[in-house]
Amino acid sequence: MLNILDRYIIKKFLGTFLFTMAIFTMIAVVIDFSDKVEDFIEEQVPLSEMLFDYYINFCLFMVGQLIPLYALISVIFFTSRLASNSEMISILNAGVSFGRILRPYLISAGLIAGFHFIANHYLIPEGNKSRLDFEHTYIWKSNDKGKKSNVHFFIGPETTVYIKRFNKKNKTADNFRLEQIQGNKMVYSLKARKAIYTDSTEKWTLKDYEIHTFDGMKESLNIGLKKSMDTTLNLRPEDFVRFLNQKDMLVTSDLKHAILRDRERGVGNTKEYQVEVERRSSEPFSIIILTIIGVAIAGRKVRGGMGLHLLLGVICGAVYIFLIKFSITFANNDVLSPVMGVWLPNIVFSLVAIYLFSKAQK
Repeated sequence: MLNILDRYIIKKFLGTFLFTMAIFTMIAVVIDFSDKVEDFIEEQVPLSEMLFDYYINFCLFMVGQLIPLYALISVIFFTSRLASNSEMISILNAGVSFGRILRPYLISAGLIAGFHFIANHYLIPEGNKSRLDFEHTYIWKSNDKGKKSNVHFFIGPETTVYIKRFNKKNKTADNFRLEQIQGNKMVYSLKARKAIYTDSTEKWTLKDYEIHTFDGMKESLNIGLKKSMDTTLNLRPEDFVRFLNQKDMLVTSDLKHAILRDRERGVGNTKEYQVEVERRSSEPFSIIILTIIGVAIAGRKVRGGMGLHLLLGVICGAVYIFLIKFSITFANNDVLSPVMGVWLPNIVFSLVAIYLFSKAQK
């Protein structure tokens, strides 16, 4: 059961959090709009697309990026006011322990962390699909970093595909070659001068093909010069298109599927995707940790008042953001494992939270 004190603190926490989130999100929208307004005018972007496809999802994205910092600032802001008005001292003098005071803070932080967890894994990636499609259409037109020349894929356990060059506009692959290996021997080879993908049938049409079939020392050859052949492959044009922020557009289930698919195909490094999966789970826990730190910092009445508390909170938040970016960089470069690289800041700040809790005003 929640008593009057619990309801009072929860109301203050969530109200201040929503206000802080709204203010900082509005500032981010204004800055982003001023930066992109020339592109909007030049590209003649429809107002409905700008508002509903981009800025609504942009607001959700910004909230997801900075929600731990919003929670920390909110806690420090209203807790410092409680301390400045001697309310915190009165609560402690009434026999309420600091741990008991912390309970409504943790309930509020848990609600925010639960929303952040769901948003990180599902809501934000879904919104990013529209937001990033909008940016790739009107703003960052050259953000595609997919590999389009000398491409080598595993499309099956013993089946590889090699493509000399891929044109994503007309979905055409030049110098196509497919090989099947059993043991250490090649048993099948398919070559084509050109392979064209058809969306309606989801098939590849091979032009000027050669089929080599090997059975021990015997080889059979089927040449289709100036002929076409339709075939179904475990390969789609989307496999050649990878944007810099491709991972942000995938919900967690799709992200895990992409990791398994790329491992099977031997495509690039999946470390970035693994780090992203862990990040989406670790960030909500940081809200609880930073809430404890914020209460411990702002719960004591000091001469500097709210200004000093906010300064300490901003410094603490900046150090946390710096540390998580630093450790994620190490994880992406194989210095740390994805799990350790993402959870290390939470481990460090958990120790800080325990220390500050032990030193907090009792």
